[in-house]
Amino acid sequence: MRKTGVLLPVASLPSNYGIGDFGSFAYEFIDISVEMGMKIWQILPLNPLGYGNSPYQPYSSFAGDELYISLEKLQEKGLLKEIPAPFHKEATSIDYSEVRAYKEPSLKEAFHNFVPDKEYEQFASMEWVKQYAVFITLKKANGLKCWNEWKAEHQTWIIDQKLDLTPFEEAIAYEKFVQYMFYCQWKELKAYANEKGIEIMGDIPFYVGIDSLDVWANQKCFLLDKSRPTYIAGVPPDYFSEVGQRWGNPIYNWEYLEETNFKFWLDRIGYNKNLYDIIRIDHFRAFDTYWKIPASCETAIEGEWIEAPGYALFDALYKEMPDIEIVAEDLGDMRPEVYELRDHYHLKGMKIFQFTMDVAEENNDFEDRENMIIYTGTHDNQTMMGWFEAQEEEYQEEIITNLKKLGYDQEKIIDRFDSYVLDSIADWAILPVQDILGLSDEARLNTPGTTGSPNWEWKLENFSELRKRMIPIHQMIIESKREENENE
Repeated sequence: MRKTGVLLPVASLPSNYGIGDFGSFAYEFIDISVEMGMKIWQILPLNPLGYGNSPYQPYSSFAGDELYISLEKLQEKGLLKEIPAPFHKEATSIDYSEVRAYKEPSLKEAFHNFVPDKEYEQFASMEWVKQYAVFITLKKANGLKCWNEWKAEHQTWIIDQKLDLTPFEEAIAYEKFVQYMFYCQWKELKAYANEKGIEIMGDIPFYVGIDSLDVWANQKCFLLDKSRPTYIAGVPPDYFSEVGQRWGNPIYNWEYLEETNFKFWLDRIGYNKNLYDIIRIDHFRAFDTYWKIPASCETAIEGEWIEAPGYALFDALYKEMPDIEIVAEDLGDMRPEVYELRDHYHLKGMKIFQFTMDVAEENNDFEDRENMIIYTGTHDNQTMMGWFEAQEEEYQEEIITNLKKLGYDQEKIIDRFDSYVLDSIADWAILPVQDILGLSDEARLNTPGTTGSPNWEWKLENFSELRKRMIPIHQMIIESKREENENE
């Protein structure tokens, strides 16, 4: 079925409190998406942000970040008497530390006003909820250091349970409450989207960070020397970086994972299946082969490709969850076996229109096919207009001429790009909001191979310009015959 989707992180929604959340603006965005003819809302991971505020280096694969909790919704539940005055309203950049500090007093007030019920008790009884509450509490008690730098008795609690947690009881209870509010508000928002005909595509990083509950609670699942990685993850030199990307995530102990029937992976994906309709797995190629870098190396140049038991893992996954819908992020320089693995399980892969037009990109001859998703770009690319404006004038004219020959001669160049993508034979076409609005690189979300500001900080000021684009985008979708197919 041909579908159209929109890519926008929750954090990038407009907000009265400096960061997008699960409040009224999220519901308004769903309504706007419906008016445009969208059927999929692709977001980025919602887990607690770790190093560099990257959603791909979270503190847990299960927990959610309290930043996304709506203060409006807490007031509606009677947990807040008053909502604090707007903070960084209509900001176009997120200051994570300031927003976190501003929201915390309201979250603690709501916690003290909360009366646990059966639904809460059922949620709080899940193993990961208690473990995460202890993890983040001890992390705060140790100055936010990585767990392998905590006090010895704190480090080993996850193994021996000997540490007396009595002094931390209220802090642990608070963290459980925060997770419950996150879960309830997200499920309510997702239900609204589903009622409106919008599916949510979530995102799971292939790797987890060393500074996470995932590693702390599952140390045998990773290649560690006591508590420190012996090998780390990344990719060799590529389109994005001439020294490769040294992510620093610990490498999986695949032998142990296979012995345990991949329980770590099945639990992780299974819980996210409860949160999302579709799951995109980032860096899918590592299920086939992964780049193994000695932890002592300062770049990703030195390393080796190692085969992973991808078929065994997916066999176990589909045996337990036969109806799960997974999308494979299969971008980059791939060996044929990656596509064979993808196609064996009939997974949708990805194509980036921007790459097909870039003469410097070596993977620009990948043909369209039906069982795939085509994008103008993703969260890791320049915006479409940012990329176009960076090209030499002669090449810009060549692009315009070629598109015009194909019948794309709209007044706005971004409309030509968007229409071309929507007309693809790919089953799904997804447009980032930046490429719907025709924004330049001031709206770029992330630059791979770099950390810190301004990565992950861009957000919409308001919806005024997006509303102006609803009719033109809807018309493009109609002309691409995507809406017609969806309504059959």
